[in-house]
Amino acid sequence: MATIGVLALQGAVREHIRSIEACGAQAVEIKRTEQLDTIDGLILPGGESTTMRRLIDSYGFFDAIREFGEKGKPIFGTCAGLILMANEIENQDQAHLGLMDMKVARNAFGRQVASFEAELNIANVAEDFNAVFIRAPYIVETGSDVHVLAKYNERIVAAQQGHYICTAFHPELTDDNRFIAYFVAMVEQSIQTLAS
Repeated sequence: MATIGVLALQGAVREHIRSIEACGAQAVEIKRTEQLDTIDGLILPGGESTTMRRLIDSYGFFDAIREFGEKGKPIFGTCAGLILMANEIENQDQAHLGLMDMKVARNAFGRQVASFEAELNIANVAEDFNAVFIRAPYIVETGSDVHVLAKYNERIVAAQQGHYICTAFHPELTDDNRFIAYFVAMVEQSIQTLAS
């Protein structure tokens, strides 16, 4: 059974835990860096990206998360997690973890009042996925090895680069677990690949 951690510094941690377990994987709240050694995949949940970065630095997670990814273990960033994973952020001098070759725009669909839901066609996942956007970012542009999974109004809202994946929306906030199941399958595949 795959064990997937949810970085539990801020954001929709419980909802991700519930969704992972609904997909048949084991879920763990990650609060200490040494816990990363015990998991097969990691989710960076939504929240506020600047606050999350400060907490990541405070708890010594910055290098630990990058090293986790460098081992080939899958990482999934949702909403603020997407911003943390980008190597370029619009109107900001420095990126955060820089795991994915993409440029993102923060709060790109507007503030809290601009939260909305939309039905998306997501490559490899679902043609009718009800996506919840909350003060959502979007991906402005991607590198050549980044695979666009979904767009909303011609804006990129889900992407994958190897064992890294991200969404501008919150797949954990509905009972539709197909996107989380896709990530669980990625993690299960990586367990086999890394073991061989």
